[in-house]
Amino acid sequence: MKFGTSGLRGLSTDLKGRASAVYATAFGQYLLESGRAGQGDLVLIGRDFRDSSPEIAATCAAALSALGFRVADCGTVPTPALALYGLRHKAASLMITGSHIPADRNGIKFYRPDGEIDKADETAISDLAAKLDASMHKATTTAGTKVEDKTADCTEAFVARNAGILSANALSGLKIGVYQHSTVARDLLVQLLSHYGADVVALGRSETFIPVDTEAVSAETIALLQDWAKSLKLDAVVSADGDGDRPLVTDETGTPLRGDLLGLIAAKFLNAGTVVTPVTSNSGIEAAGAFTVVRTRVGSPFVISGMQEASSAGKDHVMGFEANGGLLTGSDFTVNGKTVDALPTRDCFLPMLAVLSLAAAQKKPLSAIAGSYNLPVAAADRLENFPVETSAKLMAYLRASPENLAEFLTPIGKPSATSDIDGLRVTLADKRIIHFRPSGNAPEMRCYVEAENEHAATELLEAGLNRIRHWAGQN
Repeated sequence: MKFGTSGLRGLSTDLKGRASAVYATAFGQYLLESGRAGQGDLVLIGRDFRDSSPEIAATCAAALSALGFRVADCGTVPTPALALYGLRHKAASLMITGSHIPADRNGIKFYRPDGEIDKADETAISDLAAKLDASMHKATTTAGTKVEDKTADCTEAFVARNAGILSANALSGLKIGVYQHSTVARDLLVQLLSHYGADVVALGRSETFIPVDTEAVSAETIALLQDWAKSLKLDAVVSADGDGDRPLVTDETGTPLRGDLLGLIAAKFLNAGTVVTPVTSNSGIEAAGAFTVVRTRVGSPFVISGMQEASSAGKDHVMGFEANGGLLTGSDFTVNGKTVDALPTRDCFLPMLAVLSLAAAQKKPLSAIAGSYNLPVAAADRLENFPVETSAKLMAYLRASPENLAEFLTPIGKPSATSDIDGLRVTLADKRIIHFRPSGNAPEMRCYVEAENEHAATELLEAGLNRIRHWAGQN
């Protein structure tokens, strides 16, 4: 078990039973010892549709109940819905989810009563878990655990937040497919898009968990989306990852829009003053809007920290987004005459509504809207089942000397500048960008690129992945 870019992650077989009891107990003890919560306070638990999630949720509920907390089940809800409900009721919460990673893995996202935990919290919880690991020999029994049911209340609060963001019938005239697969956002997406007048077609619902990574959509998934878009004459297809905090939006051809483009459009929609986003987001964002851009490492804790620093410095209209499109708001915003409360955790719904409402208002296809921003063409992919030890060895080699980096990139281009904020982001002499970064929560090696056109970006991405494969094969 270890914390990645957002939450605890590990194999489902390892997390079930004692491990989940250890970490839930550590989290509960941390809340008590830090004074962030007291015995008798409410703790919420939500989960995704993975087969292992109900068992892990039950174990966590038993462990927290044993510490004297009131425990409430919020059911299978999107992570932003759970976080919103927790903030409004000043309740800590746990979301049992592995997000977009394969079904044989799972995880836990932790929220204090005032929001998502930060890196300091992660360290404290991990230290407590290590101590407990030596003393807890089995999981707390789940039999007889008293759990309140807050599923309907949690869902209704999130629907109400989103149901007034746009004007009535703002999406009228759009035919939108919803790729439901196994995301917990699937029914709410249909409900909200229909509420705004869209003609909604539900597609691909699955009772078996399907991992969908909105930042690196698989070729098989893209083919599926394109087939639906063409055969059903759709204006867009939308979806989300497993826990509903990362959006997926395609244009009318079924081609996914970049997550950072969704974030940029949402920033303009909200009239943001400060935008916090990781180094992996498109390099053209700074020139694309009348807002200040703050760059961070990858992961929602870093974006949240950046938003907090901006707010502490007196900035207002503060928001953030990740390259996967997940949107975070560090300030309250007024949209359509309604105050939208700050929600400093990733959300897939607001960016979807922003983009789709723009298409409806301008009566333009999403491909044309996307092209109007003139951003460098970006692409990203990952090598799965890539040993963590190998990725660490590669990054150490690339950082060891300029000569090593130049040798590695010889078949690709000459490096002219580097950024070490998160992974290694290299600007080549011809202004193309290639960025190598190990995943923070899975045995994967990621590669991000930017180039002047789609062909050049695709070519650069494949070259980058091939260099990684070649180096790994020789080392």
